[in-house]
Amino acid sequence: MKPSFAIIGCGKVGTALGKFLAKAGYKPAGFASKSLSSAERAAEISGSDNCSRIPWEITRKADIVFITTPDSAIADTCNSISLHSGFCKNGVVLHCSGALPSTILSSVKECGAFAGSMHPLQTFASVEIEKNPFQDIIISLEGEKEAVSIARKIATDLGATCFTIQTEAKTLYHASAVAASNYLVTVLGLSLKLIEAAGISGADALKALKPLIEGTLSNIEKAGIDRALTGPIVRGDIETVKKHLVQIGLKTPDLLDLYKTLGFHTVDIAMAGGGLSESSAQKLKKITSPDS
Repeated sequence: MKPSFAIIGCGKVGTALGKFLAKAGYKPAGFASKSLSSAERAAEISGSDNCSRIPWEITRKADIVFITTPDSAIADTCNSISLHSGFCKNGVVLHCSGALPSTILSSVKECGAFAGSMHPLQTFASVEIEKNPFQDIIISLEGEKEAVSIARKIATDLGATCFTIQTEAKTLYHASAVAASNYLVTVLGLSLKLIEAAGISGADALKALKPLIEGTLSNIEKAGIDRALTGPIVRGDIETVKKHLVQIGLKTPDLLDLYKTLGFHTVDIAMAGGGLSESSAQKLKKITSPDS
């Protein structure tokens, strides 16, 4: 029989965890949230009728506790539950923050429980999720060995692949995830604004760029970052890059610094892939430098 679990903080991640842990055979011990209606909704979705505004009323009955509050509230929530002897001895307490280490849960030791973190590399846009958002994704694990062992089993049961990271590496790990997700949106936003300035707008703009985006991701997967580049920088086409900078400066000057910064760092990738001469690289660095 699989262990029981409690969810503290019934937003998008907590609700998804509750739903798909229950589907995987874990027994929901209950749900608690600052908003009782959120806890009630998550409980209903997960097939439970046990919910509360008071976390320790729920956590005492659970083998595994997930604290899925906003990052700023995780430590205080954990400390309050520990103060009320709210964790089971030898139980496991996990948070799902990508940025914070498991050490913020250190107060669980007062109850004889083990602390860890379990971060899904996934976006959660809504609590209304039909398809399992954990299926075939990566979940990073970190913390005490007892907690990591349980979290690894949970990740596998959710359909994910997992890896363990060092506690001290958590911040850089999270920065990587932000760059891959949030900053990809920023770069695509830049691309869409430029193509719209060229007269292609709305759905047509994304439709035009989507095959290029997908092809680039495929190239990266097949050949690696260093050899995935195409375009004027890797070709050493300095005149084309100069024309880009002039037109962007005239038509969308607010985007010029970002375009130059991206070009400046793209030169390094082109050099690493062996597709750009030293002399061309120096010229490109000069015209794309943020100080130029």
